[in-house]
Amino acid sequence: MKAIIIGSGLGGLLSAAKLSKEGYEVEIFERLPIIGGRFTNIPYQGFQLSTGALHMIPHGPAGPLSQLLKDVGADVEIVRKKPVSVIRVPRTRKDTDYKYGHKDILFEDFKVPFSLLNRLKLIYYVISTRKNPPTSQSFEEWCRKHIPQDWTYRISDSFFGWALSLKGADVPVEEAFAIIENLYHFGGPGVPMGGCKGVTDALVEIITTNGGTIHTSSEVSGFKLDNDKVTTVIVDGEEHAADLVISDIGHPSTAKMIGTETNISGMDEYSRKSKDLKPSAGIKICLSSDKPLIGHGGVLLTPYAKRVNGINEVTNVDPSLAPAGKHLTMAHQCVHWNDLNELDKEIELGLEDLKDIFAGKEYEVLLIQSYSNDWPVNRSPSGADLKNKTPVSNLYVVGDGAKGKGGIEVEGIALGVKNCMQDILIT
Repeated sequence: MKAIIIGSGLGGLLSAAKLSKEGYEVEIFERLPIIGGRFTNIPYQGFQLSTGALHMIPHGPAGPLSQLLKDVGADVEIVRKKPVSVIRVPRTRKDTDYKYGHKDILFEDFKVPFSLLNRLKLIYYVISTRKNPPTSQSFEEWCRKHIPQDWTYRISDSFFGWALSLKGADVPVEEAFAIIENLYHFGGPGVPMGGCKGVTDALVEIITTNGGTIHTSSEVSGFKLDNDKVTTVIVDGEEHAADLVISDIGHPSTAKMIGTETNISGMDEYSRKSKDLKPSAGIKICLSSDKPLIGHGGVLLTPYAKRVNGINEVTNVDPSLAPAGKHLTMAHQCVHWNDLNELDKEIELGLEDLKDIFAGKEYEVLLIQSYSNDWPVNRSPSGADLKNKTPVSNLYVVGDGAKGKGGIEVEGIALGVKNCMQDILIT
């Protein structure tokens, strides 16, 4: 069986590794000159920056991505160190060192700033609704109904801004509770040794060892169909026969390649739903420093910042991601759809946040990266993902446009690939 993979992002590589292990003849076509998409490294001034993700696996060595990497035999070490996440909050007059402005609390203590009544309500609602969450409302709407306190909105916007590049108002409540469930089940983040490229390189090795091939600078432009199946994939004007096609370029681009001049059942609805997807956007600011700015390998959530949602400093876990004696710190901020035309302003607000957060510390801004439109944080906002199947019976979509329920970023990609592979291999 011949499988063609469109795109060499994490979803495409995971799919190719799994299919090649199962005996498929696998060929990947990538339009860029590099492999990995938004999940690889950029060498820059001796640092290993990233094309997208922040050199972190949201559920560390216990999550869906780690499990799938082990399943395909990829040699990747993911290290989780405590604290996995802390939250920066203002000091109060109850604190003995009140004059110093802020303090960091462990993520598991996020309930402390709630009033006693809201703590009790929180425990009740988390226990009672984790398995059966309400539907058809946003997480913010749910909070306003049940736990209306300033801290609720601050911590949810910070967490979802960091994890999904969305505000609480844009996360469906059922997706939010699925994420909470996965946090309880899998635990917090870890750092892959070698950063994002450590993962993609290991997958490339599996694919090529199993006889698969990867073509870069090779763009897929369309398909030839027979009834409801793809028979041929067109790459730079050349035709390649395929029994199975996996697209890692999102539903909208995949739908365009299928075209509307078909009689395939469900195609009109699929095209409409694909066009309605709004990619999530964000800004990443990479910093260099001689001394640690955070001092641990977890995430620093910043619910009282103007724009920055969270920060990590991966060199406390993997020093090889920076030159000797240097640290790499990365800040991420969600950019709301209404603010996409003012990216320069959003960047300035993020830089102002970092001056406040790291007041008195010395650092250099290495690189500022923005993610939107055709190069977004996620092609589909979490909770709005379409499934892996398309109306074309042998054409599937994986990646950040077809994530599994409750999956944070690359964990969602892994869940989506797992669902897709189960459907293909069982069928």
